[in-house]
Amino acid sequence: MPETGLLDPASVRRIAAELDLRPTKQRGQNFVVDPNTVRRIVALSGIGVDDVVLEIGPGLGSLTLGLLETGARVVAVEIEDRLAHRLERTVRERMGDDAAGRLAVVNADALEVSQLPGPPPSALVANLPYNVSVPVLLRMMELFPEWRTGLVMVQLEVADRLVAAPGSKVYGVPSAKVAWYAEATRVGTVPPKVFWPVPNVDSGLVRLVRRPAPDTTATREDTFRVIDAAFAQRRKMLRAALGSLAGSAAEASAAIAEAGIDPQLRGEMLGVDSFAAIAERLGPRVP
Repeated sequence: MPETGLLDPASVRRIAAELDLRPTKQRGQNFVVDPNTVRRIVALSGIGVDDVVLEIGPGLGSLTLGLLETGARVVAVEIEDRLAHRLERTVRERMGDDAAGRLAVVNADALEVSQLPGPPPSALVANLPYNVSVPVLLRMMELFPEWRTGLVMVQLEVADRLVAAPGSKVYGVPSAKVAWYAEATRVGTVPPKVFWPVPNVDSGLVRLVRRPAPDTTATREDTFRVIDAAFAQRRKMLRAALGSLAGSAAEASAAIAEAGIDPQLRGEMLGVDSFAAIAERLGPRVP
């Protein structure tokens, strides 16, 4: 009898053996082998039949099948040739022609893709590779502003950074940059045992809900430069950390004060609105 439905440990290993696939740390390949975990992720995402879901790194198709089970359309971006070419067949074998017809596979690096086939995505749901999770997420938020909600599974440490608030020990560049686009909330933890191969750390589930960008005349690029500079020398006061952007510590101090912020604060105390206010005051002084 042919295998149907979501992937289980045996089917994951069978498809991997067929492809002569050996998961690599270089690409952060850890495949979900537990159908209950997949359904939990899909349920938390709130995906429905009217959605077009952007999935990054579908791998062997564990999460892809769970998303298609809802009736949604899925656009899956996969860098690995063997995995990209096998995915539609896996869906067709396990869920039939209707599900396969709702899947589009893009064989490309998510850090290089610039457009997607079909209608724009309304949501992003992905098990993001550990080594590129933050750059990929930020790029997908910038390039495809149409998606309004998302749920990503990332290494637990990364999840904590994505949702951290100003003043937190783990608040940093990812926290501030993601906040430009969306509100991020941690909604769950996933144990290592549901993956193959088994990672050394837990994973976290982060829900993303789009919100308007800060009310500022500063561009996103200029604001992100200020964020990068503020955290490049994390323990320095803002007036010193932003000195190279402003031309001098004195000019930086003046711009920060004009934004209504204490120049003696450190970047870890500021939210994205404050970084945008500083970028606006720096204006053309930001290179």
